[in-house]
Amino acid sequence: MPRSSPAEPAGPPLAGGADPVLHVEALHKAYGALEAVRGIDFQVEAGEIFGLIGADGAGKTSTFHILAGLLNPSAGTVRVLGQPPRQARSRVGYLTQSFSLYPDLSVEENLRYVAGLRRVAEGDIEERSRQLLPQMGLGAFGDRLAGQLSGGMKQKLALCCALIDRPEVLLLDEPTTGVDPVSRREFWDVLARLAGETVTILVATPYLDEAERCHRIALIHGGRIRQVGTPEALKQGLGLTRLELRCTQRAQAAALLEGAAARDPDGPGSIVDVQTFGDRLDVLVRDADRGVAEVRDLLQRRELTLENLQITSPTLENVFVTRLRQEGAQPQPLAFPRSGERRQRTDPAIAARALSRRFGSFEAVRQVDLEVGYGEIFGLLGANGAGKTTTIKMLCGLLEPSAGQVTLAGQTSRLRSRELLGRIGYMSQKFTLYDDLSIRQNLAFYAGVYAIPRALRRQRIDWVLASCGLEGRGDMATGQLPGGWKQRVAFGAAVLHDPEVLFLDEPTSGVDPVARRQFWGLINDFARAGTAILVTTHYLEEAEQCNRVCFLVAGRSVIEGTPTAVKAAQPGHLYELLVPPGDTQRAADLLRRRWEPWRVGIFADRLHLVLDTAEPELEEVRRLLDEAEIRIQSLHAIPFSLEDALIGTVQRAAGAPP
Repeated sequence: MPRSSPAEPAGPPLAGGADPVLHVEALHKAYGALEAVRGIDFQVEAGEIFGLIGADGAGKTSTFHILAGLLNPSAGTVRVLGQPPRQARSRVGYLTQSFSLYPDLSVEENLRYVAGLRRVAEGDIEERSRQLLPQMGLGAFGDRLAGQLSGGMKQKLALCCALIDRPEVLLLDEPTTGVDPVSRREFWDVLARLAGETVTILVATPYLDEAERCHRIALIHGGRIRQVGTPEALKQGLGLTRLELRCTQRAQAAALLEGAAARDPDGPGSIVDVQTFGDRLDVLVRDADRGVAEVRDLLQRRELTLENLQITSPTLENVFVTRLRQEGAQPQPLAFPRSGERRQRTDPAIAARALSRRFGSFEAVRQVDLEVGYGEIFGLLGANGAGKTTTIKMLCGLLEPSAGQVTLAGQTSRLRSRELLGRIGYMSQKFTLYDDLSIRQNLAFYAGVYAIPRALRRQRIDWVLASCGLEGRGDMATGQLPGGWKQRVAFGAAVLHDPEVLFLDEPTSGVDPVARRQFWGLINDFARAGTAILVTTHYLEEAEQCNRVCFLVAGRSVIEGTPTAVKAAQPGHLYELLVPPGDTQRAADLLRRRWEPWRVGIFADRLHLVLDTAEPELEEVRRLLDEAEIRIQSLHAIPFSLEDALIGTVQRAAGAPP
């Protein structure tokens, strides 16, 4: 499949002169004086997964609404399957950001209702339901109410509804927000299969690891497309090298390298960017050899011990953040207005011993042990239903454990006392502010609840507004904010009182990459000031920000350690396999018949394959593909990501004998 270079604005020429399935040229959309889309161009061909990647307010949803025929453009040309969007609506499936089905209807009732709206013949509804529901892992849940499904199952049902009339085009606007990593990977495997059947897919996602699964992506910012290309081409076109370095004094090293970047941002080997992770620093440099020499020299002069340094490729997040920084769009971090220095403490801030919780006969959490120190960021990770939220509620005193002991900020009893709660911050999965109050009124309410001294209240509320990019808009009704902006305000409300211990339950769900990076800058700032932070997240790339992580599977803690140690502890090997584009799905199907399906993942035109042994199984891979006349273009080992580690851990545990 032909692809564009990183700088092409409108996409590649189409094979054989075929007309594009989606054609967008000079598209504009204005809402009064606000121009949301400002002259964008792109084309998508049959069977392509094309990603539209951008921050909140970039113009993605307006573009989707126009392509779906829900809005008229202010100017420009839009064609869907060669027709104006309104005329093509019967051939387009659209999955919106918000859950659009009926929670009081069952899975099958929702599917039948949508089929009726889409005028699917009565005789076809049952046949298609029998095909779609098992394909999405919903075959056993036809009678379950939609409102009782997990986030991942809801999105799979919504996708079934979008597919019930067999559309030729799928528009997916952030379809996996709030969905756990295991369900997300299953969801994307379904999309890869649909693309193999020549369904054309346009998807918006805030998760850049998902963007890696698209054939091509477009970076959109401020209503304009800045770059189009394959993920690999965009990373190569950045012209930078990423250094992963590990040293014991990360905070001092980060400050030193950030200072060097600020002094000489345009030098030939200069440091361009420094990002702090849980057990490493990522440093972007213009020239690998000069960058390595500069980093080593700077650390040596300050007598900072360098444990390990690796040269590697930039990530899509590096591409996204660097390009937006060039546009002047990256917000600068603001220091939190603290009233004084917090004393250093060596006792655990959070501790659990043999923690368990039953709901009737169901044991949601089973004998969990964990400990989090002051100044530490601890990640509690797992699929939906693993017990993460139940564990957090017990740790912060919102739920009584069935067995075990909790220590919180030095206390083992009266965990719901007013004095202790005033030292704890908690940001839940669900938005907890009041939609009908203004942003400033919500923050003032929380400031009063936490008894923040009046001399500090205005200063800290102004800090939240400035950190969220909402200066001058404090009187806006909170309910008018997009989801990602609401999350930023909710985080601000949770830390207004400068808590000693902070619980963050999926704080960045639905937040765009730029805001997510700012979020973690703030989280790291609180950790450096001595706050103990326990966080859950479905975005495993950001879990790399944690100093230590723990995987929960079916309520049990199965592995714990630094992100590097957890990845290194994975059994087996991960390989990347490239075959001719037309054979990708066929190769995946063939390998899944020999190995468990979770071991074979489709990433655009590449496969990821987890094998327990190296050479014997690799020989079998080569033999199977050779017998099927599928040519191997490349096959090489790649490092495990945290997402790979979590999925492997969950799947191995699920397949283990009880």
